[in-house]
Amino acid sequence: MYPDIPFWLSIVFVLGGFAVLAWSANAFVDGASVVAKAFGVSPFIIGMVIIGFGTSAPELCVSALSGAYGHSDLSLGNAYGSCVFNIAVILGVAALIKPLVVKPSVVFVSVPALVAIALLSCFLVTQGNGFSRGDGVILLAVFFVLLPLYCWFDQSQKKDESVGAPVERARPTGEASGERAVSLWKAWLLLFLGLVFLVGSSHVLVWGSVDLARRMGVSELLIGLTIIAVGTSLPELASAVVSARKGEHEFVLGNIVGSNFFNTLAVVGLAGTISPFKNISPYLFSRDLPMMVFLSALIAVFGFNFRKPREPKAIGRVAGAFWLLLFAAYMGLMLWQETK
Repeated sequence: MYPDIPFWLSIVFVLGGFAVLAWSANAFVDGASVVAKAFGVSPFIIGMVIIGFGTSAPELCVSALSGAYGHSDLSLGNAYGSCVFNIAVILGVAALIKPLVVKPSVVFVSVPALVAIALLSCFLVTQGNGFSRGDGVILLAVFFVLLPLYCWFDQSQKKDESVGAPVERARPTGEASGERAVSLWKAWLLLFLGLVFLVGSSHVLVWGSVDLARRMGVSELLIGLTIIAVGTSLPELASAVVSARKGEHEFVLGNIVGSNFFNTLAVVGLAGTISPFKNISPYLFSRDLPMMVFLSALIAVFGFNFRKPREPKAIGRVAGAFWLLLFAAYMGLMLWQETK
């Protein structure tokens, strides 16, 4: 349990924690990417694992620390709230900037897997005595099985799509790519410092958030679902906006789907394995988890090409606006229920 601190210090802890969290996550991702390339890891693995983990690292640290100190609602609210925010707000904003092209593989494989994982979370969390350490191990096991299978499927899809495609001229080694070169020792330093400050800033952020919830008389679940979930999802939001402007649809969808995989399986699984969750808010069962399942399914509904199912379809601005309105209604319901 965190000791009481002055109100002004709680504000400093929250704002400062967010600022350091954003810097440390970025440093961690940059360092990990350079190290992975130095060891010959494929670009896809870098994008799926390194970048996906990096953008979800804030959620991982915050939820793990919250669970370890007995703040289960804050931990679960952060993880599941980030999933809701990722789909409803980040995909909604990205679709408003430029319609997102969704491939059939996303509709028929990625989204059903995401929905199945969300339903598994519903089943485990609603089983009587909270969320046990065994439940956390189950989620981690699914994560470590699903990740290589997903990587293998994506690689096989890329090979099939490359058959018959025109051959592009290979770039000479050392050709400028517009990115600043980082030496390997600097990359290791960024990796180490990013991890240290990631854990430290998460600790400070959780402390300040718990104190604010106590002073404002609201539940830790509300703080986790709003302030913490939005703050830890800022890396995904920033990357999605930039990618949408550049027309990189696969990166936007892949980042969100991958981040939700990490949040639902690795983040909740690790936090529950470290410290089982007890006394979970009933609103998590009746409101937040169903909302996460519904939003996940909407990706397939909006992205399915009903006229030509085997061809891609664009998620347009109308769908993006609907997502944002749905999130606004969800926030209104949550604030009313948590503060009434």
